[in-house]
Amino acid sequence: MKALIFDFDGTIIDTETAWYTVFKDAYACYGVELSLETYAKCLGTNLQAFNPYTYLVTHHQVELDVEGFRTSIQQKHAELMEVEVIRPGILNLLQQAKEAGLQIGLASSSSRQWIDQYVDKLGLRAFFDCYCTADTVTNVKPHPELYLQALEQLGVCANEAVAIEDSPNGARAAVAAGLHTVVIPNTITKQLPFATGHYTIDALEQYDIQDLLACFVK
Repeated sequence: MKALIFDFDGTIIDTETAWYTVFKDAYACYGVELSLETYAKCLGTNLQAFNPYTYLVTHHQVELDVEGFRTSIQQKHAELMEVEVIRPGILNLLQQAKEAGLQIGLASSSSRQWIDQYVDKLGLRAFFDCYCTADTVTNVKPHPELYLQALEQLGVCANEAVAIEDSPNGARAAVAAGLHTVVIPNTITKQLPFATGHYTIDALEQYDIQDLLACFVK
């Protein structure tokens, strides 16, 4: 193995539970229940399949100032994220991968601007050798383009890299790109159905880099 490629939202830091909490509470104010099944359509990908900012208007005919609603949601999410920290085991894995001389990439369906604020806050910038984001591809997850681009930039083959993911859409993208794939579900994604082709870890802090890579050594 020559590289680890990390998803960001929900994998390195759990931004996703906070998003779902804020949207679910906001929808309830309008008498609409936002199921996780519905919300999951936008987890790990873009808002084309489900746009939580406009759904109340387009599907429930709620009279809503969409931009005002967007601003309110984002403010409440930011408040919840003030207490959120890097997920257990991630920093140790990054440090061990760097010490072992592995290439480390990031492949995220989010924008670079969104990622940068958290990478800087968490002090992780020096770990990543490439950043592949929504700004650098035509197709985000579950399409494999983000992972294929990361492989190209890192100069490794798919069978030489391990993807670290948390969501069904992300896992599908990594598996489709041919990477060995580890899924570490968070509070939200552990409630969702996943396809096959990946290895699931419930508690990453129980693994070191050798344990992780050993999962894929035959």
